[in-house]
Amino acid sequence: MAPGIPAAMERPHFIGIGGAGMSGIAKILAQRGAKVAGSDAKESPTADALRALGATVHIGHAAGHLADDATSVVVSSAIRADNPELVRAGELSIPVVHRSDALASLMGGLRSIAVAGTHGKTTTTSMLAVALSELDLDPSYAIGGDLAGPGTNATHGEGDIFVAEADESDRSFQKYDPDVAIVLNVELDHHANYASMDEIYESFETFAGKIVPEGTLVVSADQSGAVELARRVREALPALTVVTYGESGTADVRVHKITPRGLTSEVTVILGGKFLTFTVSVPGRHYALNAVAALAAGIALGIPAHNLASALGKYTGVKRRLQLKGEAAGVQVIDSYAHHPTEMTADLEAMRGAATDARLLVVFQPHLFSRTQELGTEMGQALALADASVVLDIYPAREDPVPGVTSALIIDAATAAGADVTAVHDKERVPEVVAGMATPGDLVLTMGAGDVTDLGPRILDHLSS
Repeated sequence: MAPGIPAAMERPHFIGIGGAGMSGIAKILAQRGAKVAGSDAKESPTADALRALGATVHIGHAAGHLADDATSVVVSSAIRADNPELVRAGELSIPVVHRSDALASLMGGLRSIAVAGTHGKTTTTSMLAVALSELDLDPSYAIGGDLAGPGTNATHGEGDIFVAEADESDRSFQKYDPDVAIVLNVELDHHANYASMDEIYESFETFAGKIVPEGTLVVSADQSGAVELARRVREALPALTVVTYGESGTADVRVHKITPRGLTSEVTVILGGKFLTFTVSVPGRHYALNAVAALAAGIALGIPAHNLASALGKYTGVKRRLQLKGEAAGVQVIDSYAHHPTEMTADLEAMRGAATDARLLVVFQPHLFSRTQELGTEMGQALALADASVVLDIYPAREDPVPGVTSALIIDAATAAGADVTAVHDKERVPEVVAGMATPGDLVLTMGAGDVTDLGPRILDHLSS
């Protein structure tokens, strides 16, 4: 089926069109036939991909980039009020639409799965997109990262299913009305928008309350925050079907065993008293559980469990989620998007399990001053899982500096936990520093949500020279 284009999305202008969330929506609209335009701070492969779909992409932000006949201006929470294109939209009385509202409009009329949680959203959404595509269901999807196979974060499919990553950071996931919602975990994060766990729970409860009548909430039976959310939802929304998954004996979709097999895992679950075993082509318990969440959600949508389990084995990863960037001088360089302590610990444990006797070296770039202020100690403690770490200055993204908040908070905590840590303030020096530390057989992990990802190829170049 081919849903129509909402009137406001016929000629949209995206500010920050190259971003992971924004570009996905722009791609789907372009594929549906909308006249898409937008701007971004710099050239990128994403900008080129959008142009290939017929979109107009300007580099830099200027009032003149906004066409007078634009039907809307699409923004994310990262766009500041003084952006010249946003100011111009006000002068022209062009409606301003938040990214989440634009995405919600694309999901209308389709059976939808919305994937939420503090960690693991991109991976789980990607697993579903790949598995449903493998089953010839031709889904539409919008993901916060590029699939390793198709190499894209979004597509318009002709099927009747839409899979979307649902972002809790600014409460925008409350805009969706999914048939099935997944909540992988519930932890305190995004400290600029949430002051307490109670606020987090209230936000996730609102999200669960938007699930359509006779819909399903799939939620972890292992993670304490998710367990508490399930309790609250059952109490507040008794008519909603809640399906739990995980290693807990109380789980509806129970994980019987996770068997590491190098850089893959074999997962056995118990469904209706029967055992079902399938392969997950990425290492670590964390990713195995994401696959089980995807399995539970697909079953809730009516897809046969055995078919879906087999199709999940075709998932080969997402860029920046333990992505192998290459090998030089006997050293493998792997890229990780992990930036919250729980994510860091999960990826480091996964790599430790896959590495056997190899040394694990980490290049970590903290992301956001607010997150470092609240969780810097836990980040440092996570780095103690590595044999040695290089810690960069904080990547600010959308935030202004906070007095007294630097990467030293992480370094001090890591040192106190017994970690071997080196501070490098000049990012340009990192390839040379890492090449001097690494020896054949080592694994190097670039880690963080900022531009630390750019260092992988450069580290490989230094190792080769």
